[in-house]
Amino acid sequence: MKTPRPASPAPARALQETAVRYFLEVVRTGSVKEAAAKLCVAPSAVSRQIARLESDLDMLLFERRARGMLPNAAGELLAAHARRVLRGMRMGRVRIASAIGFAHDLIPTLIARFREKYEGIVFELDVCSQSDIARRVREGEVDIGVTLSAVPESGLRVELRHPCPVLAIVAASHPLARLRQLSLAQVVAYPLALPLKDSSLRHLLDISCSRQGLRYRAALQSNHADALVSYAAASQAGIAFYGELSMRARLDTGAVVGIPLRDREMNERYLEVQTMAGRNLSEAGRAFV
Repeated sequence: MKTPRPASPAPARALQETAVRYFLEVVRTGSVKEAAAKLCVAPSAVSRQIARLESDLDMLLFERRARGMLPNAAGELLAAHARRVLRGMRMGRVRIASAIGFAHDLIPTLIARFREKYEGIVFELDVCSQSDIARRVREGEVDIGVTLSAVPESGLRVELRHPCPVLAIVAASHPLARLRQLSLAQVVAYPLALPLKDSSLRHLLDISCSRQGLRYRAALQSNHADALVSYAAASQAGIAFYGELSMRARLDTGAVVGIPLRDREMNERYLEVQTMAGRNLSEAGRAFV
């Protein structure tokens, strides 16, 4: 391990909340044992967090003395930065632009869980079209964009990419409800509840049907995805489509059933969490990402 040197602001990933709290308590008390007593944890837990922090940052942070621990120059700089980080987690604002499917359940649930830990953070959630999400992130109108994958765009950084396959959504009493997997060739025999033609999901459906020479019947078209799911739930024969991530809570209720589709195009969708390239998010925004 290298000898102490002046510290630049620590990488955000190194400053995990537990490590920061333990580090600052040792700085305050000057002792691992006293810090552990204040934190109600074992001294070994505090020592491990300090050792991990020093390893991640590749520098010593304390002078080890017979009567305790004294922060060196790097430790003093890190302590000042860590206090700013914790203040940034106690109050602030995070602005999110989201596709409608993720705004119904996924994001509100994540926000609720996040605020159980950081209740001073206020969120703003706007539902936008996919093209508008990218523009708003790129121009700094929002901090985070949650959308479906599209053509890569300049000025954006993809923080997370997660599979989001399309499911066929049917009522529990539907003739196909007991099947473990479906093909579009089976689905198009039934009346469909569909998003509008300019939606990404409709585009995937049209590509897949065209490739296979399939034709479908639209019983309902709407720009409101929840209306399509509600139609499928109330219909004895209708089928809607929805992304798996967006449907988890409603599938758990048993009111509708989500059946995976084996067609390639219907499995090539991804959730993307986007931020502005080169932008430093607030501590709260970074933690939420």
